Amino acid sequence: MNLPITLSAVAAAALINIWLSIRCGQVRTSEKVSVGDGGNEKLIRRMRAHSNFIENAPIVLVMIAALEFAHPGSTALAAVAGVFMLGRVAHGLGMEGGSFGIGRMIGTMITLLTLLGLAIWAIITAMA
Repeated sequence: MNLPITLSAVAAAALINIWLSIRCGQVRTSEKVSVGDGGNEKLIRRMRAHSNFIENAPIVLVMIAALEFAHPGSTALAAVAGVFMLGRVAHGLGMEGGSFGIGRMIGTMITLLTLLGLAIWAIITAMA
């Protein structure tokens, strides 16, 4: 079975992961920090943004796949996947602080609401 929503979400997640990794590498190069964080605030923030993505994306992607298998072609599921990815970009930018700081809160809220919404949807689907 082809799961286009899941495939699109996984592809988007891979691109966001690459973007977050490159952002860490940019600071590592400019600040000459090879291993660890070197106590560099900017690198710590970027590493946490990357780690937070890795901590949350897998479970969301698994739930998207499971729900798409149960509900093929769901427009609502595609919208949730898209909003989740936008939230993760907002969080990554928001971890920089400054004028982008609101993005961290927005990204966190989107992530938590996505996790909760998908979990409820999965429970309802399982009980049907």
